[in-house]
Amino acid sequence: MKVTMKGYWLIALMLLSISQFSDAATPEQEINHLIDFVAKSDAVFIRNGTEHSSQDAAEHLAMKYRKATRYAKTAEKFIENLASKSSWSGKPYKVRFSDGTLINAKDWLSNELADYRRNQHRQQ
Repeated sequence: MKVTMKGYWLIALMLLSISQFSDAATPEQEINHLIDFVAKSDAVFIRNGTEHSSQDAAEHLAMKYRKATRYAKTAEKFIENLASKSSWSGKPYKVRFSDGTLINAKDWLSNELADYRRNQHRQQ
């Protein structure tokens, strides 16, 4: 098959445009980032009225993700369906910071996801 110079340029342009899109994080990468973010935080997680360390909370979220990946096709769905409330009681997960501030895990993780995406976009 003979490829002309025009064909080479067309292939080069296609590869360039594909590589631009491949730099965006996949849903799995975003979810893994959120789990890692939880693990590295200095916060207390409250699940069904019981306090848990950030590491325990991250392990719990990772377990839920492994067992229920079908409910987390996007990072937003991960937050909504798995990371923000108890699948057993329906109670929202809470996060308490060292200064005593208490926030819903859904809001905290949604804000982190937005920050992560902004930073990913800047790096491209």
